[in-house]
Amino acid sequence: MPSLTAKIQDVFNEPACEKNRSKDAKARKSGCSKPLTPGAAAGGCAFDGAKIVLQPITDVAHLIHAPLACEGNSWDNRGTASSGPMLWRTSFTTDLTELDVVMGKGERKLFKAIREINEAYAPPAIFVYSTCVTALIGDDIEAVCKRAAEKFGLPVVPINSPGFVGSKNLGNKLAGETLLDHVIGTVEPDDVGSYDINILGEFNLSGEFWLVKPLLDRLGIRVRACIPGDARYRDVACAHRAKASMLVCSTALINLAREMKERWDIPFFEGSFYGITDTSEALRQIAKLLVAKGANPEILKRTEALIEEEEAIAWKKLTAYRPRLQGKRVLLNTGGVKSWSVVHALMEIGIEIVGTSVKKSTVEDKERIKQILKDENHMFESMAPRELYTMLADHKVDIMLSGGRTQFVALKAKTPWLDINQERHHPYAGYDGMVELVRQIDLAIHNPIWRQVREPAPWECQPGVEEELPSTQGGPETVHAKKESAPQLLASASAEESL
Repeated sequence: MPSLTAKIQDVFNEPACEKNRSKDAKARKSGCSKPLTPGAAAGGCAFDGAKIVLQPITDVAHLIHAPLACEGNSWDNRGTASSGPMLWRTSFTTDLTELDVVMGKGERKLFKAIREINEAYAPPAIFVYSTCVTALIGDDIEAVCKRAAEKFGLPVVPINSPGFVGSKNLGNKLAGETLLDHVIGTVEPDDVGSYDINILGEFNLSGEFWLVKPLLDRLGIRVRACIPGDARYRDVACAHRAKASMLVCSTALINLAREMKERWDIPFFEGSFYGITDTSEALRQIAKLLVAKGANPEILKRTEALIEEEEAIAWKKLTAYRPRLQGKRVLLNTGGVKSWSVVHALMEIGIEIVGTSVKKSTVEDKERIKQILKDENHMFESMAPRELYTMLADHKVDIMLSGGRTQFVALKAKTPWLDINQERHHPYAGYDGMVELVRQIDLAIHNPIWRQVREPAPWECQPGVEEELPSTQGGPETVHAKKESAPQLLASASAEESL
């Protein structure tokens, strides 16, 4: 096995990345992932990125070899959903202590944890994650995993992606390399078909892939493996026998798609299931790739018939929202595939895009945005909270779509906000997902709470005040007066008391 340093350099040298191809040999080795700034790792570390990609494999036991805090900080931090096994929701950690580190008991404790998980849960596989502490003290998780696999007769997969090696995005790619090295191709399916595909970089957030899968089922297309959303270990292990792949998030797993093409001749394209037009185009591309790999060309006609039917239904549902949202201004503070796919989806119903973040977007993503918006001024790499607040407070935006980190900026500016990132509670993919997204935007913008919170406070617009002043008759006396006359009233009251 290559060393971690060699693996990172290999990941940085990504031939499928247009930006990477344009560099010289020396610049290519430095990669695109920016190193983390100490004290500012809110964007996630490499360990976090690896766990994001692998944890949605739902029937696997995910064991974190680390002190307790590493698992506590990353467990269940995305809204992925499972249609079956729930083992992935169980938190497993070796919980190393200072004594374990000093006495060199890390590897022994790891082997014991693997044995206990196998006896208690009998999973089809166990994934073991290295972290900063265990990597720094030199625990050889690959050797332990190899010995455990031989001893217990099940796959024990080492994920060598400690947090200090780089950013969350690097961890995504290292997780893809782990699947290639230890999982994909290890099981031969006995039901290979001409209509089998892989979906890569789809996380099934809020179960949104379940809105797309029925469309593929109606076309007779089987999803051999969705990596990682709602995946099963065996499905991922058999993914090398698919005929084609669709890449949803190239930022995370472009290396996985490219290497599967090189090793097993599985062609892929990058598409999106956000928006009516993009969903239709994705279905067309899947059908075309399958025909190119030997499927019956009649699937092209069935795909067009399905698209025509579903688009008619979706547009009919959206008719009621168009006059309510026409010309409304939206700011997208997100990244990756959503930076362009959601933009296209919203523009289809007449919503104006004020700006979209491209902080986590690839060069290809940015080119798509330029083609859609026709203006680079709508793209921004990042926006400081102060600038973001000023933009929202000045009512230049009707609603902001972002993740939870910036929601409080919008709320402080008394501007409608909708969660579009991984923590969201509503699925937005496919035709039905597009209708749901528009419905949620409409509910957020026209919520009467915004009119109420924008009204001046009672004490800012009340013309008069009531004050109780001592009376010479022994009881309180109510005086109605303007705010500015209060000092004069107090002076008069003092004069009466002196008499």
